[in-house]
Amino acid sequence: MENIMKQTLLQGLPELKLALSEEQVDTLCAFGAAVVRQNQVMNLTAITEPVQVAKLHLLDSLSVLSALDLRGKKLIDVGCGAGFPGVPLAIACPEAQVTLLDSLGKRITWLKEILPQLGIQAECVTARAEEAVASRRESYDIATSRAVARLNILLELLAPYVKVGGAVVALKGSAAKEELGECGDAMKKLGLRQEAFLEFPVDGASHALIVLRKVAPTPKAYPRRYAKIKQSPL
Repeated sequence: MENIMKQTLLQGLPELKLALSEEQVDTLCAFGAAVVRQNQVMNLTAITEPVQVAKLHLLDSLSVLSALDLRGKKLIDVGCGAGFPGVPLAIACPEAQVTLLDSLGKRITWLKEILPQLGIQAECVTARAEEAVASRRESYDIATSRAVARLNILLELLAPYVKVGGAVVALKGSAAKEELGECGDAMKKLGLRQEAFLEFPVDGASHALIVLRKVAPTPKAYPRRYAKIKQSPL
C-alpha cells in the first residue's frame, strides 16, 4: 500500500512545485496507510484506495504549500477530521507549529496516539471551533480547513483565530467559485480580503485553494453560536 502511495506522491509533487526528502515522503505514506488501517474501526474517510489517498488526501493537503510559506508560522487546522490538511503540512514543513482541532474526541485521541509513533509533531485539541477560539483568538498566522462547511459559514469559524496580517486558507472542490461569490459581505465583516484563488485539477475534478488575507481585526461578536451561523450566514 505504501509503495503505491509513494509512487503517486513522487509523480504529483513536481506539479505542485514541491521537493520533499525521501524521509518526508515515507512519513506521508506511513500516515496515509495508518488512516486507511484505522478506518476499518473508525469512520475517518470514504477514500481508502492507495492511489486516491495519495492524490485526494496527501497531495491535496500539500497544495497549501504552493500558495504559502509556512516556515516559522503558527497554523491551526480547524475541523481536521482524520488530519487533513494539517498532518501532511506538519510533515512537509516541520518548521511550522501546527495545531489540529476537531470536535470529535475519538479522532483527536487517535491522532495523539499515532503522530508520536510516526515522529510527527502537532498539538491535538478536542473542541468545537466556535468555543476553542475564546482562548486562542487572533493568535495564529494561518487557519486552514477542508471539507468542513460551506465557505460563508466556514469563514466565521476561521477568521477569529488569525492575527492581522495572517491568512485564512480554505481547500474546496468544484463549487469553490460559487461559494466565494457568496462571501463578499462576510469577508468585509470579518476583516478579510481575497488574495489568491488557485485551482489544481485532480483526476479531472477541480480542487481549489482560496487564500484570504486578514487585513483588520475580527469584531468580538464573531464567531456566533454554530446554530446561529448555520441559520443565518454572514
